[in-house]
Amino acid sequence: MIMGLIKPTSGDIKLFDSSLAQNRNEIMRKIGCIIEKPDFYTYLTAHENLRLFARAHQLQYTEQQYKDLYELVGLSGREKGKVKTYSHGMKQRLGLAQALLHAPEIIILDEPNTGLDPQGIIDLRQLITKLNAERGMTVLFSSHILSEVQEICTSMIVINKGKTIAQGSVADLLSSESLHVHLEVVQVDKCKLALNQSEWKDLYQMDPNKSVDHFTLKMSKREIPLLIRYLTAQDIDIVGIDYRNQLEEYFLKITHS
Repeated sequence: MIMGLIKPTSGDIKLFDSSLAQNRNEIMRKIGCIIEKPDFYTYLTAHENLRLFARAHQLQYTEQQYKDLYELVGLSGREKGKVKTYSHGMKQRLGLAQALLHAPEIIILDEPNTGLDPQGIIDLRQLITKLNAERGMTVLFSSHILSEVQEICTSMIVINKGKTIAQGSVADLLSSESLHVHLEVVQVDKCKLALNQSEWKDLYQMDPNKSVDHFTLKMSKREIPLLIRYLTAQDIDIVGIDYRNQLEEYFLKITHS
């Protein structure tokens, strides 16, 4: 609806203090987007595609500007390759370059990390942060990967079955005071005894979803280093420790999943 691809059944969309219905052309000049998967002329190179899009925007791009854009999105050295040879992740990068061509004030990214490898996800996360911090660009980031939402976003909206059920800053909506911490140890009985003699004696249980050497504790994030030091001092070998992502926990709670 923001991009004008479908019309809302009621209400109005306002961006930059203007009605989208009344000032669509002016507003669209300030917005870039990737909706689902970007599409290109696959028989052309990435550079040829971007030159076409720049011409459509009536932009006079220099070769240095193109070079800077390829470097920004991580396509340096591959811009002369035909798009049909690109992986999905590379097409995502090219889609981002296309969205940034006209230096928008807002960029809309719909599931942009779909199909990216771990390094690609990290690179995209860093790029989004850079665009916001260095260029003052607002990023509307839609994703089902909740850990990425928590890592990237400052504000969020949770939509369930078409309705907004939570909205606000990530820091205000999430709490680090009650995490589910998963602990795996070698000496199970010794760990039980140590926990029963600790401040966490009423806050742990054997993890029913894992093997017998796993414990689950409810505690704050800042307590995790204290727990590790305590168990290490008791000569208990810790195989692994992690905690459930806070946003996942919050999402399941408010959607009753």
